[in-house]
Amino acid sequence: MSLNSRCDGRIEVICGSMFSGKTEELINRIKKAEIAGIDYIVFKPQIDSRNPENKIISHAKNEISVTSILDVKDIFKKGKGYSIVGIDEAQFFDHSIVEVCNSLAYSGCRVIIAGLDMDFKGNPFGPMPDLMAIAEDVLKVHAICVETGRPAGYSYRKDSKEDLVLIGEKKEYEPLSREAFKKKMANKKRS
Repeated sequence: MSLNSRCDGRIEVICGSMFSGKTEELINRIKKAEIAGIDYIVFKPQIDSRNPENKIISHAKNEISVTSILDVKDIFKKGKGYSIVGIDEAQFFDHSIVEVCNSLAYSGCRVIIAGLDMDFKGNPFGPMPDLMAIAEDVLKVHAICVETGRPAGYSYRKDSKEDLVLIGEKKEYEPLSREAFKKKMANKKRS
């Protein structure tokens, strides 16, 4: 029996705000597969320049090797034949990622996706809502709000830049609860 035939095709989405542990959860699932001897490949978008091109590193400093790609179709080309395909920062890919993930799952692949569910304005981010809709399993993880100590589901951008994509970390973003996010966004509009 090949390893690929042991894996049922499925899509799993790990989503939440920045600093919530999405990448950590993706890495944990991949490392468990590695221990079990299951073949896998992990992708990230080239636009994510926070880590070396061939790695993803969680805030807890866990890391795995990845393949950086520009074109989402490369996920299918390079990923078909693997039992597991991991995708980090999926919100940065265009909507064709939905078709790619469905095609991989229909071919018997387990697809594990991590990404921000909302942008810095609190709106659904890129293809993530569609990926959640087609997934067999969705895990929403939360950070801790830096203002209230409650669960944080929002990634608040500290500056007033309006670009949808601004790659950053703690200097540019902070996790906030719904109440703290609403308050800070209202204050930002007034200034």
